[in-house]
Amino acid sequence: MEFRLLGTVSIDTLSGPLPLGPAKRRSLLAALLLRANTPVSINQLTDALWDDEPPLHARTVIQGHVSRLRALLMGADAQAYEVELTTLGDAYLLRVPESLLDSQRFEELLMLAREQRSATDTVLMLKEALALWQGPPLTGVFAGPPLQAAAHSLEESRLATVEQLAGAYARLGEHNRAAAVLRAEAVAHPMRESLAAALMTALYRSGRQSEALDWFHRTRRLLADELGVDPGRELADAYALILRGDPGEGPRSSDGPGPVPTQLRPAAIGVDVPAPLAPALAPAHHGSESHTADLLPRAPRGFHGRLPELASLSRAAAGEAPICLVTGPTGIGKTTLALQWAHRNLAAFPDGRLFADLRGFSDTGESEPLEILREFLLALGVAPRRVPESVPAAAALFRSMTARRSLLVVLDNARDSAQLRPLLPGGTDCVTVVTSRHRLEGIIASDAARPVPLDILGPQDGVALLAGVLGEERVLAEPVAARRIAELCGGLPLALRVTAARLAGRPGRTLAGTAAELSDEQSRLAYLEGEDTGVSAALRLTVQQLPPEAVHHFARLGHHPGGHFDPYTAAALAGTDPVTAATALERLGAAHLVTETAPARWVLHDLVRLYARGLDPASGREALIGVLDHYIATALAAADTAEPGGEPCFVLPDAFHRPTAVRDFTGRAEAMHWLSAEREDLTLAAAAARTAGLDDRAWRIILLQWPQVVWRARDNWTPMLETALAAARDLGDPYAESRVTTLLGWVLTEEGRTAEAVALLEGSPGLARQAGDPLGEATALINLAIVQAGQGDLESALEGCARAIELGREERDAHTEMLALQHLARMQLAANRPQEALDAARAALDLGPEHEEAARRVLLTTLCGEAHLALGAKSEGIRLLNRAAREAEDTGFSEGAVRALGALCQVTADPDHSRRYERAVLRLSDDG
Repeated sequence: MEFRLLGTVSIDTLSGPLPLGPAKRRSLLAALLLRANTPVSINQLTDALWDDEPPLHARTVIQGHVSRLRALLMGADAQAYEVELTTLGDAYLLRVPESLLDSQRFEELLMLAREQRSATDTVLMLKEALALWQGPPLTGVFAGPPLQAAAHSLEESRLATVEQLAGAYARLGEHNRAAAVLRAEAVAHPMRESLAAALMTALYRSGRQSEALDWFHRTRRLLADELGVDPGRELADAYALILRGDPGEGPRSSDGPGPVPTQLRPAAIGVDVPAPLAPALAPAHHGSESHTADLLPRAPRGFHGRLPELASLSRAAAGEAPICLVTGPTGIGKTTLALQWAHRNLAAFPDGRLFADLRGFSDTGESEPLEILREFLLALGVAPRRVPESVPAAAALFRSMTARRSLLVVLDNARDSAQLRPLLPGGTDCVTVVTSRHRLEGIIASDAARPVPLDILGPQDGVALLAGVLGEERVLAEPVAARRIAELCGGLPLALRVTAARLAGRPGRTLAGTAAELSDEQSRLAYLEGEDTGVSAALRLTVQQLPPEAVHHFARLGHHPGGHFDPYTAAALAGTDPVTAATALERLGAAHLVTETAPARWVLHDLVRLYARGLDPASGREALIGVLDHYIATALAAADTAEPGGEPCFVLPDAFHRPTAVRDFTGRAEAMHWLSAEREDLTLAAAAARTAGLDDRAWRIILLQWPQVVWRARDNWTPMLETALAAARDLGDPYAESRVTTLLGWVLTEEGRTAEAVALLEGSPGLARQAGDPLGEATALINLAIVQAGQGDLESALEGCARAIELGREERDAHTEMLALQHLARMQLAANRPQEALDAARAALDLGPEHEEAARRVLLTTLCGEAHLALGAKSEGIRLLNRAAREAEDTGFSEGAVRALGALCQVTADPDHSRRYERAVLRLSDDG
């Protein structure tokens, strides 16, 4: 077991990270770990979890998070590691051996490093300490002031350690390594002068004086532009050391030049006198003698739209020596965009335009860096015999040749950041445009590359692309079919071009006929293959670069019936665990095979999904059953969290595949949000289950959404519930049919379709009895009673509720009994029996709704208040209604607040009640 603060706050175990849940719980864990083995008071935890006025129930929230955290630790056998979360009065204490906490081990390694006499040993200790870091400290927590301060302190310690490591490398004479360590941090923290000064010194001592001076001028401009200040003493001293060419501190790298000769040094600080270059290596200057290179391919034809992306590329190219990174999935048009932009901006690069295809995703293998550099240098006017024979020497010459040029370099189809670095020009007026299917985060971190992500074309631009190849007349003759083709190609330019090429070669072919062919998913990808290119071929080149685990997950994602997926869904499809799946998704995301639309929420392009499905078609049913059972398990957890004690679907289907991990919901709001966000995918999953003959899964997936159905009764649930009813009847399962008809009948009642509701609900109790489901019978009787009461038949309604109470008591199910008592009390009030209503509501309250069931308690307290008002006890009635309203407001139960405050407004003239009622109505409207 290991506790992590240096990165995402987590608890790692042998079976993977524990599912900590929301940011508030991670924040609580972080606050306890930052003061491990020391009591942390409730007040201190409150300050850490809320940066403004905490809610009234803050203590309850903290207690709930502590309770769940304690349960997670116990489930992970934390006691075996001597880990314990205990309560000490008004505080909590997390006992953790220091060896299990990464921040403590980091400090221990720093202490050991300081005690080493050997610089080599110091380097080993510091590298081991920095290896503990997995990202920014305290990632994933609520960024309140106390935790922000702690994160800042940890980050400062890390940066100081990086500077110490660079110093240790310097003592060993390994200045290139010192520079490499410092550069990434200097890019990430450009206004940290100590980093810039250390990097300048390291670059200078490794023989890279021009780079060191360039870094000084870059930092000086940034300080002036952002802060309006001049460089401090440390930065100025480093600059002076370089300009003096101090023999005692001069370059000592084995592969670098010796000390700068005295006659070539500047006379004073601030006077930039460059050393003369050898004639064969001197860069060309602007003017008639300069050699203008132009290796750009022709401007792409049929280019349409992309105005926002062109503007974004122009903005990215506006800085000093920028690297613009055009990224996106295969076939999205990255090369086309880069070349189109280049040809539109030829005048901005009077000294030349260079282009190279790096073939990062090619069957023929990557281009050799030395060959590309040779081509670049020859284009810049270097004599063939002067081109160096090694990559480092050729790269150095290329940087020197471009140092004073205004040059564009287009590096197309890069696979990784390492490919790029030798090919980057050295001039501050040079612009490099890179295209890649990968995100290339390395070049972003090391060289501040500016991403320009490319998305699919909109329908209008897609149609325009077709018109550019086929002619406007042909497209205008069938505008609906043209738009349908653009939609079926998913806005992917490559797919649109292949389709347009097919149509161009068949002038008698209609667009409608082509759209019909593309509508068939089984043959769509085959149709989108051209003579020497196509969607499948392009995707294959991307996929073959992936590790096997990522390919396995990718193939299974093709069988996902829904539109979105998270690591839990991906794991269920692939038969793995969420941690492994999350890693695979990150790899797939970096390759632009999946797209992250929100944190931990991903999508597949339609054509990519079809390709993925074809990689492993035999696993389709296995993957479908896995994801269906994942939805069942997760929806059960969500329903149990949203409505504790209520379980309308507790009998799992035969051969149920339990997921390796199920999402942990921290409260009603989170559970309801998941049910709402996943509604469309749950509907698609149920439809896929029906198509596959898995009706036992279909009706369960639909019925398990009952908390959302009850919460938003008039949100068009009927079609989906009718699908569940058809599945239940096809199964011949009276249990399933009873459960579905009970819920569907209630929804029809809410929609005002009373006759249809009665027809369903009258048979539901009998189906439940036939299935041996007394709790289902009780629920059916309650829903039938609601309809009967609405029709004015209060006596039948009261009898039905009374029978439901008996069934709940016989089964010792407090939730069902409480629900029946609640509706009985409501109906007794309607029948003008306030004392009986009060007795029923009190009996329900005596069953003890837990704190998770605040909504139930609010409704029952409201009923008690209304009964007191009907009995003439006005003050007691107002007191109870006010209490119910306050609890409803504190817990976010807007519907309960509307009911309680509405009753208060009828008997009091208090303007505060009216204002609160109006706010509650607005919140209820916002909630849907």
